[in-house]
Amino acid sequence: MRTLALLALAATGVTGCASVDTADLSRDALAAPGIAYDAARRGLSGPQLHPVQTPAALTGGQQQTMPQPEAVVYEPALANSLWRTGSRSFFNDQRASRIGDIITVEIEIDDSAELSNSSNRQRSASTSAGVSNFFGLETAVGQVLNNAFDPSNMISADADSSHNGTGAINREEKIELTVAAVIVDRLPNGNLVLAGRQEVRINGELRELTVSGIIRPEDVTARNRVNHTQIAEARISYGGRGSISAVQRPNWGQRIGDAITPW
Repeated sequence: MRTLALLALAATGVTGCASVDTADLSRDALAAPGIAYDAARRGLSGPQLHPVQTPAALTGGQQQTMPQPEAVVYEPALANSLWRTGSRSFFNDQRASRIGDIITVEIEIDDSAELSNSSNRQRSASTSAGVSNFFGLETAVGQVLNNAFDPSNMISADADSSHNGTGAINREEKIELTVAAVIVDRLPNGNLVLAGRQEVRINGELRELTVSGIIRPEDVTARNRVNHTQIAEARISYGGRGSISAVQRPNWGQRIGDAITPW
């Protein structure tokens, strides 16, 4: 009997501790929701997701400013009429055409070029001049120079130059990307100026894609898409920076040496 009483008392103590911990956790959760999240994160249930909150911090926490279209004032519809003065069309066209609208740019570059050339140049020249009689003084110069002067061969010059060059270029590029761009301006003739940028960061490596140029509204499809071949003055850039790109780039000391070395 004494043994059973001790076991019952121990079980009561354990239950009391558990209830106290639960009560403390509930009290903390009522005090601040973040405390309950931290307490659960320190437990043995594995990594927990962050609580749902505003995603404004993902944009840097700053107020975003983008090009906006001009305000359109719609007059109230007249009686017995479906048309409102100021409307763009009876059946609204959903294609992007105003400042601030978004257009998807499809970039499909599959180019290859092969160029080979060679050049060969050779040139030779020879010049010889002398004097046989010069008031009888042609022999006087020889006497001064210890008979080392030949009047018949006073000047003799030879020149020979040659050049051989060979060059070859074999380039192949293939890029398939899609990026959303924003209409930032509308030209007087109706053409649209667009610009877009996309950044992707994976394990400390940042990939950046930028595109800009001028398009015609007629080239925008019903799905609000345009091909890069239809962009005039297109500026497309695809690159990256990060730990992997830094390893692939020569050190600054080597770049300085390559810039100042004459060979």
